Parts: sequence; structure tokens; C-alpha cells
Amino acid sequence: MSQPADAAVRDLYARLLDGWNRRSAQDMAVLFATDGTLIGFDGSVATGTEIVEHLAPIFADHPTAAYVAKVRGVRLLGPTTALLRAIVGMIPPGAGDVNPAANAHQTLLAEEAAGTWRIVLFQNTPAQYHGRPHLVERHTAELRPLLPQDR
Repeated sequence: MSQPADAAVRDLYARLLDGWNRRSAQDMAVLFATDGTLIGFDGSVATGTEIVEHLAPIFADHPTAAYVAKVRGVRLLGPTTALLRAIVGMIPPGAGDVNPAANAHQTLLAEEAAGTWRIVLFQNTPAQYHGRPHLVERHTAELRPLLPQDR
């Protein structure tokens, strides 16, 4: 993958998580293509203008946990399309560690148009590893070195 495209897609993803961590529905929604789709941890789906409408009540009504993430890779699927895969954990408000019950895999499909990368699809899938607690611990342990030092 070209270095500029790889860096741009990683930056797009980082800005998405930063928007979540700052509890800004607008900052997250603006990163999506006009017809982009978000599939949440609970399976809810929001497309286009529904994204900000979906996220705003979450931030208004709930003390959300912050993400910590490790990008597994970015793959260029075409000259203007890329796929990013990452593992994430969530740090509950006031906590200093990842909550293993909220571990997830995230997939971001992005496209570039007129020099700007936008999210076409973002999916957040729970990583529960049913019956395999060693995989839960491995996932969590992999994220712990990435925890912010100020927590």
C-alpha cells in the first residue's frame, strides 16, 4: 500500500476514535461519506445523516468508555479504496484498565475522493471469544501497553 494512503486511512481511523473519546457525535459523523454506514457494538445501523442522530443521544445519556486501539493492518483494495482492521478495548470512566467484556474488532472501509478519505463502512464487532478465555486475555494484554499514561 502506498505510504500516503496508509497514513491517511490510519489518521481517519484515529480521528474517528478521538471523536468518540471526546464524545463528539458531529466530529465522528463528518468523517463518513454522505452515504456511509456505521454498525455499532450492539448491532445498530446508521447511514448518512442518521449517524449523528444515532450517536448524539449515546453521548448525552451515557458516560461512555474511551477506546484504546491497535491497528492490525491497512490494505489498499483499489487506487481509492482501503480496508483497515483493528482490535480495541474500552476504558470505563474513572478506570485505569481495559474492560475485557467490551473488547471488539473494528473494520473500517474508506474511499478517497478529491483528495479526501471518508468512511464508507465502520463496523464494531464484539470480541467475546465464547468459551476461549485465553483469547480474551490475549486481546486485553495486547492493548494494555497502549493505555494512556495519565489514567
